[in-house]
Amino acid sequence: MTEHLTPHEGRKAPAARPTAPADPRGALLRSPQTPQGARDTSPGASVPPTSEHSQPSASEPDPGRPRPAPDGVPAQPGPSGPPDGEERRTGRPRPPGSGPTAMRRDGDRLRFVGAATRRIARGIDLDEIVMGLCRATVPTFSDAILVYLRDPLPVGDERPTGPLVLRLRRTDRLRSIEEGAEEPDTDGGTLPPLQVVQPDITDVMGTAELCEVRHGGALAEVLRGVRPVFADSAAARAALPELLGEGRTVPTGQRAILAPLRGRRRVIGAAVFLRRPDRPAFEADDLLVAAQLATHSALGIDKAVLYGREAYIADELQRTMLPETLPRPTGVRLASRYLPAAETARVGGDWYDAIPLPGSRVALVVGDVMGHSMTSAAIMGQLRTTAQTLAGLDLPPQEVLHHLDEQAQRLGSDRMATCLYAVYDPVSHRITIANAGHPPPVLLHLGGRAEVLRVPPGAPIGVGGVDFEAVELDAPAGATLLLYTDGLVESRLRDVWTGIEQLRERLAATAQLTGPDHPPPLEALCDEVLDMLGPGDRDDDIALLAARFDGIAPSDVAYWFLEPEDATPSRARRLARSALVRWGLEDLTDSVELLVSEVVTNAVRYASRPITLRLLRTDVLRCEVGDDVPQLPRLRQARATDEGGRGLYLVNKMARRWGATRLSTGKVVWFELNRN
Repeated sequence: MTEHLTPHEGRKAPAARPTAPADPRGALLRSPQTPQGARDTSPGASVPPTSEHSQPSASEPDPGRPRPAPDGVPAQPGPSGPPDGEERRTGRPRPPGSGPTAMRRDGDRLRFVGAATRRIARGIDLDEIVMGLCRATVPTFSDAILVYLRDPLPVGDERPTGPLVLRLRRTDRLRSIEEGAEEPDTDGGTLPPLQVVQPDITDVMGTAELCEVRHGGALAEVLRGVRPVFADSAAARAALPELLGEGRTVPTGQRAILAPLRGRRRVIGAAVFLRRPDRPAFEADDLLVAAQLATHSALGIDKAVLYGREAYIADELQRTMLPETLPRPTGVRLASRYLPAAETARVGGDWYDAIPLPGSRVALVVGDVMGHSMTSAAIMGQLRTTAQTLAGLDLPPQEVLHHLDEQAQRLGSDRMATCLYAVYDPVSHRITIANAGHPPPVLLHLGGRAEVLRVPPGAPIGVGGVDFEAVELDAPAGATLLLYTDGLVESRLRDVWTGIEQLRERLAATAQLTGPDHPPPLEALCDEVLDMLGPGDRDDDIALLAARFDGIAPSDVAYWFLEPEDATPSRARRLARSALVRWGLEDLTDSVELLVSEVVTNAVRYASRPITLRLLRTDVLRCEVGDDVPQLPRLRQARATDEGGRGLYLVNKMARRWGATRLSTGKVVWFELNRN
C-alpha cells in the first residue's frame, strides 16, 4: 500500500485496512472505521517504509483521535455533513461559533430513527400517528413531508374493492420567517425562525388531494416495490407527476424521497420527504432512514385502523343493546343517561329499559351484568330481550326476575347480574318493585324530600334457587323515581351506601332550587346527578333512568264491568256516550260508539266471564276492552260475501293507534283517538 497525505496533517499517514464491500442493510449499524493513522498488523499486510516523516513522535497525541486542522488549512466537511455554516438537523445557517451539526455519523441516524419511531408509536388513532410522523421528520430529517393514504383504508383481511385511490392526508413544512415564528423541534424545544422557504417546496405543498393509481402505471410499480427511491431515479421521475399532479416538480439533486407505506398485508399509502435546495441533499443511507419511518408509520396506521374498527363495533353493539328512544307512555315522563366506564372500555353490561304494558302501565327496568366487555354487553342484550318478552306477557315483577334468573343460568354458570324491575300504574298511582341484588331506587317527592325506598334486596340473577319478593308502594303525582346502576354511587373512593346518601342529598338540593310546588326539569335533573361524579369516580359504566309520575286523575277515568250478553254492545255505547258528554268530547261520539261497539261485540262473542270497558282521557282518548280469551284478534280483509270480519278493519282505519296485548288472565284490545 502507498501512503497518502491528509489535508489535516500535511504528511503521510499509515495505510488503513482494505475497506469491506458496503452492505446496504447495515449502513446504520456499521462499526467505526479504523482510526486514521492506525497500522494494519494483520498477516499478509504490507508495511510501508518508515521515515522521519511517516513515524509519529512520542509526544504527539493518539493518531486515532481527531486533530485540529493546521493553520491555513480549511476544515473539510465530513462525508455526510452539510457545508460549513449550516446546522446538521435543519440545514439552517447556524450562529457564529456553533459547531457543525450534520448527521455525519451513523450513530446520529440511529438516534434519530429511535426517537422518531418512539414518537410515531405513541399515537393510538390515525391522526396521532400521521402527525407523529410529520412532527418527527420536519425539520430534523426533511423540510417538508406529504403523506398519502388509501381512501378508504382497508381493515384487517378485507379485500379492497374498486381502484386504488390515494388521498392527501396531511402535509407539514417549515414555515417561512414571514409566516410566523418558531417551529417545535422533535425533542420538544424550539428552533430559530427559518429563512424564506424556497418556492419549489411551496409549490409542491399545493398538490391535488386525490390520486387514482393506474394499474400497471409508474406509481403502481414504485408502490409495489416497497423500497424508498430518490426523486431523480427513473422510476420516481415517472411516478411523482402521477402522485402530485401534472405541473408539480420536486427539488432536484436527491432532495426528495418517495417512500411507499406498506402495512401488514398491502400498500396503504406513500410519503414524500423534501429538502430545500439550500440544504444538503439526501444520501444513500437516508433511504434506510426513510424506510424505517415508512415501515413504523404503516404498521401504526394498520394498528389505528383496527383499533378504530373495534371501537366502532363496540359503539354499535352498545348502541343497539340500549333503547334508541324511550316510549311516551300515558301518565309518566322518562329521561335516561348512559356513560361508559372509559374511552378504552366503551361497552359494558349496564342497561335500562321502559316497556309499555296493558292498562296504560309501564315497566321500568335497570340492570347490571358483571364486567364491561363485549361478553358482558352480549349477555346484557340477551337478558334485556328476555325481560321485554316477559313484560309482554304481563307477568308480575317477581316472576319476571325468576325467569331472568333461569335464563342467566342457561347462559352459563358464571353469568351474574343485578336487576330492578318496577311496574307503574298511572290510574292507581301505585308502583310495584322487585329487586335482584341491585342498589335501591330513590324517590324524590314534590316537596323536595328524597327517600331511599325500602325494597328487599334479593339475590343477583344467575345465583339460582332463590325467591324474589315484590313490594307495592305509593307513587304520588309529581314525584320522580330514579333507577341507576352501582357505577353511579360506588367507586374506589367511596362505598355504595356512602354514594347512595350523596345521591339522595344531591337530589334534595336540586329540588330546593325549583321550590316546593315545581319539580326540577327531568333532563336537567339527570345532568345534576351525573355532576356528582368527581375525578377518579368512573370505575364502572353507568346507566340512569328517571321517571316523573304525572298519573291520571280519577276524574279522567271511566271504568265498567259488563256481562257477555247480546245487549252488552248497546249498553257499552250508552256508557261511552255519557262519559264523552261529561268530558266535553261530544265531537268524538260517533267514532267512539262505532269502534266500541265493534270491539265489545267481538269480546262478547267469545268471552265466558265479565268483560271490562275503560275510557281514559289524557292528551288522547284511549279505550280498553278486556276479556278472558287469550287468543289475539288478527286484522284481515273480509270478502264481499262474508257477514263479519270487518270490525278490526274499521278500527285500523279510524283509530290513531290500536293494538292487542295478551294477559295472564286473557287479553286487552285498545285503541286511541285524537281529541282535536
